[in-house]
Parts: sequence; C-alpha cells; structure tokens
Amino acid sequence: MLTAQEALDRLKLGNKRFVAGESELEKLVNENRRDKLISSQAPFAVIIGCSDSRVPVEIVFDQGLGDLFVIRVAGNIVAPSQIGSVEFAAEQFGTRLVVVMGHSKCGAVHATLEQLQRPTDAPSKNLGSIVKRIRPAVEALVYTDLRNDQKALAEQAIRANVRMSVNTLSAGSAVLENLIKNDGLMVVGAEYSLETGQVHFFDN
Repeated sequence: MLTAQEALDRLKLGNKRFVAGESELEKLVNENRRDKLISSQAPFAVIIGCSDSRVPVEIVFDQGLGDLFVIRVAGNIVAPSQIGSVEFAAEQFGTRLVVVMGHSKCGAVHATLEQLQRPTDAPSKNLGSIVKRIRPAVEALVYTDLRNDQKALAEQAIRANVRMSVNTLSAGSAVLENLIKNDGLMVVGAEYSLETGQVHFFDN
C-alpha cells in the first residue's frame, strides 16, 4: 500500500495528465483489470467529493478501476455516514490518504450563502440538512467585508467548507485520530477548478 505522500503525488500526476489531455484512463479501465478486482480491492486514496456531475473524481485524477474509494455527496459535507465510510476504507484496505475535494461554483455552498443572506423556507428538510451542515463553515464570512464581493465570498466559502470537513474527519473520529497519530493517515483538502480542470491541494 502506498504511503499518504506517495498517494498524494500519484493524484497530482494524474490530474496533470487530465489537464494536459494525456489521460491514460483507457488503459486503467478494461476487462483484464476488472477481473483482477473481483475478489479484492486496495484503493490508494479516499476521496470525499461533491455530487456535481462536472466533477467525476476518477476522470479528474485519471485513475482506473480499484484505485479510488469515492464518496460523493452534495457540498462534500461530512456526516456520520461519510466518517464511517472513511473509517471502513482506512481499516479494511489500509488506505492512508483521505482527500476532501470541493470545487468552484459549488451549488450547495451557493444555496447556503443565499439562505444566510436572504432567508427563505427550505425546499425540504432533507435539502435543508445539507445547508445546515455547510452553514457553520461559512456563516462568519457573510458578516465580513466579503459580503460586498459575492464572487470572493463564494470562493472563500467553498474553501472554508472544505477545511471544516477536513477538521471534522481529523478530530471527529477516534479511529481516524489514532490512524493519523500512529499509522501515517493524512487528511487533506483540495479544490477542483471547473474552469481549468486543475486540482489545488491546500496546505495542511
């Protein structure tokens, strides 16, 4: 199994291929590879990403079958089910890199900012639960000078939401805390640009 840093380097290299239009995906998705994965898997990274159709994780990182353990949910929020999924991958497969990846123009973050600035009744309690998860990360930003620049506000809110999810994973699970402290697990934040295709990894 790759170390966290080796896994991170592999993701960066894959994204570089994707941006350059040099994807190797056809080599990584074929019948032979599928057959080898029937009895077991060993994903080298866990990715918590947004459900947005414009951010297909395996394609963005140019990875194939069995490479990534992907959890996608609107707003890349971290709730107990996502934490449990990360714990499962880390314990069962020895995966040592977890990436929380937001993206530019995130609709869930935008909806949260709209709700904070112009409160309305939520369309449903289920959609409201997503806004409720994002709100603590972005609420303070609405009361800064950023409120005068909605584009900058949205950009900072997207990053703040990613960082909150990283912190929740890093400090909200005894299992993951132990793996971080004693077994080389790394949890990092990242942002995908819809405009360029590049993934920017945050300093942690």
